[in-house]
Amino acid sequence: MDKRVSIVMGSDSDLPVMQQAADMLAKFGIGYEIDIVSAHRTPEKLVEFASNAHKRGILVIIAGAGGAAHLPGMVAALSPLPVIGVPIKSSNSIDGWDSVLSILQMPGGVPVATVALNGAKNAGILAAQVAAAADRSVLEKIIAFKEEMKEEVMRKSEKVRNNLK
Repeated sequence: MDKRVSIVMGSDSDLPVMQQAADMLAKFGIGYEIDIVSAHRTPEKLVEFASNAHKRGILVIIAGAGGAAHLPGMVAALSPLPVIGVPIKSSNSIDGWDSVLSILQMPGGVPVATVALNGAKNAGILAAQVAAAADRSVLEKIIAFKEEMKEEVMRKSEKVRNNLK
């Protein structure tokens, strides 16, 4: 399976959150790679990764970071690919708001699509939707996924309404 999405994070402590993105990509049959790329501790690796991901066939980058959360923005500054930022509530975080704002408040010309705090599941879905724009089989899986969510809500709705009678 060709790797079309790259998932990077600043530290292995981010893996429990970022694994949710990997799980969604696997559900949709999208190949991915996953690595640690620290904006502050491995800046050379960051530059090499972000500057060359598109040359390796990557279509979308999901970057998760906590605290100062520079990774998604720096990747977006160096890469021509769409970047999805996942703010992570870390041990040195201010309730996660520092991460959210660091990823969300990018300057004009350097966009980062930002999901909710610890929202790697949605990052995986969004990356799949980007890939689906050029891959009909992935598009069909996204459509089926959304239909499954709808059906689940309808089942729960019926159950709640029946319990109120």
